[in-house]
Amino acid sequence: MMRTPLFFSTTLAALVGSLALSLTPLLATPSFADDRDDRESTAQVETPHVSPHDNRDYRILTLDNGLSVLLVSDPEADMAAASMNVGVGSAYDPSDLAGLAHFVEHMLFLGTDKYPEADAYQSYISRHGGNHNAFTASQDTNYFFDIEPEALPGALDRFSRFFIAPRFNADQLESERSIVHSEYQARLRDDGRRTNDALNQVLNSDNPTTGFSVGSRETLANREEGKPSLRQRVIDFYEHHYDANVMHLAIVAPQSLNELEALVRKRFADIADRNLSRPEVEAPLVKEKNLPMAVEVQSIRDSRQVRFLFPVTDPINHYRHKPAEYLANLLGHEGKGSLLSVLRKAGLADALSAGVTRGDGNEALFSIDISLTPAGTEQLPRIQASLFEAISLIRENGLEEWRYDEQASLAKQEFRFQQHGSPMHSATRLAMNMALFPLEDVNYAPYRMDGFQREQIQNYLNALRPGNLLRLYSGPEVEGDEISPWFHAPYRVQQPRDWATAEPLAGLALPDPNPFIAENLTLLEQQDEIPQRLVNEEGFALWHQADASFNTPKVEWRFSLQYPNAATNARDAALSRLLAGWLGDSLNEELYMARLAGQHFEPYAHSRGITLSFSGWRDRQELVIRQVLSQLIEGEITADSVARVRYGLEREWRNAPQASLYRQANRTLGEALIRPQWPTSALLEAVKELDVEDLREFRRGFLNELRLEAMAVGNLDTELAEREARLVAEALQPHLASDQIPDLEPLQVTNGLPALHPETTRQESLVLRYLQGANRSLDSQARLALLGQLISTPFYTQLRTEQQLGYIVNASYTPLLDAPGLALLVQSPETPSEEIQAHIDTFLEDFSETLAGISDEELAPHREAVRDQLLQRDTSLGSMTDRLWRALAYGDTEFNRRERLAEQVMKVSPEALRESWTTLRKDAALNITFDPGDSPSDVLALTAELPPLPKGGS
Repeated sequence: MMRTPLFFSTTLAALVGSLALSLTPLLATPSFADDRDDRESTAQVETPHVSPHDNRDYRILTLDNGLSVLLVSDPEADMAAASMNVGVGSAYDPSDLAGLAHFVEHMLFLGTDKYPEADAYQSYISRHGGNHNAFTASQDTNYFFDIEPEALPGALDRFSRFFIAPRFNADQLESERSIVHSEYQARLRDDGRRTNDALNQVLNSDNPTTGFSVGSRETLANREEGKPSLRQRVIDFYEHHYDANVMHLAIVAPQSLNELEALVRKRFADIADRNLSRPEVEAPLVKEKNLPMAVEVQSIRDSRQVRFLFPVTDPINHYRHKPAEYLANLLGHEGKGSLLSVLRKAGLADALSAGVTRGDGNEALFSIDISLTPAGTEQLPRIQASLFEAISLIRENGLEEWRYDEQASLAKQEFRFQQHGSPMHSATRLAMNMALFPLEDVNYAPYRMDGFQREQIQNYLNALRPGNLLRLYSGPEVEGDEISPWFHAPYRVQQPRDWATAEPLAGLALPDPNPFIAENLTLLEQQDEIPQRLVNEEGFALWHQADASFNTPKVEWRFSLQYPNAATNARDAALSRLLAGWLGDSLNEELYMARLAGQHFEPYAHSRGITLSFSGWRDRQELVIRQVLSQLIEGEITADSVARVRYGLEREWRNAPQASLYRQANRTLGEALIRPQWPTSALLEAVKELDVEDLREFRRGFLNELRLEAMAVGNLDTELAEREARLVAEALQPHLASDQIPDLEPLQVTNGLPALHPETTRQESLVLRYLQGANRSLDSQARLALLGQLISTPFYTQLRTEQQLGYIVNASYTPLLDAPGLALLVQSPETPSEEIQAHIDTFLEDFSETLAGISDEELAPHREAVRDQLLQRDTSLGSMTDRLWRALAYGDTEFNRRERLAEQVMKVSPEALRESWTTLRKDAALNITFDPGDSPSDVLALTAELPPLPKGGS
């Protein structure tokens, strides 16, 4: 596939969950080469270029201190959000204080002149139903939050002081340094960071983006006597780099532009104007004399990958024409004749992507990443020869204007019907793009393609040559002669005079014109409030909701193919995964063009069967549905496809113990308290024994015993919805009644259940304590949701900020299906689980005292916060469909469960909350714990006798 650089992306899901090092290679400082003059000439632009269906109001401001501000008034938004992007990151850490930029980011949250308490900002955001976070990248640090609109003035008041008068409390320095160290320790076994650490050692050390960005207790240690203290160095860094001229603020909220402007001018005008400018990187990423180069890095996971890296000019300088993206589209293609296609047929690879990484505004690395099979590991020279054969094919026949125009047409379609996502997503994206692009293009830059520029494309193509290659291989069998300094990855380096020669694979070809491009993009006006049941027959039910609220002629389809034996045992569960995987794998080549054209298909297995998910333009979607049905029913199940998918599943389940410890704890929680649910170890053992005949037999049984539930949401009328759904039903001939399909069932925690240990190779300690509600009633769900709202901030503040138990500390409402519960989680690199348990016990006692004194007036804003979170509007057609689909899975055929739950939350009194808390403390809790050396528990055996959790009242 073609990887899109983050600054061209409209999604920030991965970004929001990541900090420091993980974003280092993705953001770039813009030098804008041939676009710099245009940037200056558009500095007075009043509003940015927006899509035709974007009805929000925009205003661009530059305050007297130099702060650039973009205000977006969205009357339909039910949350307000802000993001401040600061044009400095880890690339500008002092040489003797690695991680200082990241550390400064942490310290800003811990009190300001006006709000000195360490949790003043966090508790205010939480109390008003919001979320907040920040990340430090290589050349940017971004802070962002969302909140109930009425609370926006108070949030901005607290937020703005970060950039005016942070306290940098001396008594917080040591504790927060421990937190940063815990964050570093929690990521030591992350293969991506290990590989990146090794790569940094062979890149140009003079380039500031190649340093250690997270920080540790050692790199942030107190300075020796006679030198400036750590606190003074923090202050110095802040004063030397935090300046209004390198900051960009974006706010998205329902208030009017005049209201928003008044809020901003009052609060942000005092940010210091130190007349700073955004620094630029001049040193090259790679020294030319060091190429070509081959690097091999040892991975912890059972995963093999080769990356072909070529230094190029950072393509952000050519964002208006996207020459690198043009090449990435061709090299990352997955259709017939593509590089991935011939590698898959030869059994050498199972995935490929192409794009640009490590952009610093001056240079970047053009990367072709290939996920290898074990056979591919032995054939690197042939894979490399095939890559250069594909590049030669593009050089000879691939620079054609019609190909560029096709890409530009697809980009234009996406921009025309752009969906903005949540206010926090929009604000963060806009603040980042303000730092990267002219103001007129902060929305348009990811989609802008102004015309075919052969010379620009040729310049990038010229860089893709053997003498300019850095080949980076990672695999578990590598034995290095050097160890990377921060993430301790063994690696070795060679500088070959000549690459080993090999015969390229046959069959490479350039893609044909895309036959799936939608042409009829007419918007239909029909709008339904909730889904309506169009069909209710034996074996088949169809729900439909016409929707025009997102101003896009797209449709979301979900088809649940329900099979009674989908997960009766680990073998059946593995076969369900294998069948879904085979379907996607066998159609990958044929439907790749459809994916490029905006038609997405994903099959996924679950305990009740397999769901076929379709997302895309209304026009041409039926072609994709028909092709998938034909393959599912009649497609040949070949040995090579089964082997490829089975290898992928084995790799996934074999690597499960390498995952983050807190993720493994949450997986153990599900394995313990949801039925049917099978541990990855059981699935791994089961899938090893399966072959092509087993899958063929399973498909026959699957197709013979089906129930079909379907839902269509989007810009389609009743007639089309029923026609396309009946096409599926007539092909599958479902006949089972709903009561023939087993339900998922949450189990009740009982006394006598021992602490459960996850299967892990991690060397940290963990406690996940799960307090389960008395039953599955709405009243029980409402009470525990409110307790989760109340407990979150004090738990974090006490156990993370004050007691420094670890970086990963969280308390939240965590329902399992419709079974309510509270999850209290602490992961620590140093504190053993028994000690963590004691800290949790003490906290719970303290929290009991807090609850004992809470008044109805004090509880009111928390009730409102939970209600508002439950009733948040859908921010995309896909998210709305997923919500409605989940409601249907719960049997909510009136689609009002969240409204009823929100109503119930508003009825919860302090007395009812105290009653529930007392019951929670008295009832049995499930403890999931781990210390290095613990053996994994037999979770299924230990929980086999647990009864179902009672349903309770409605």
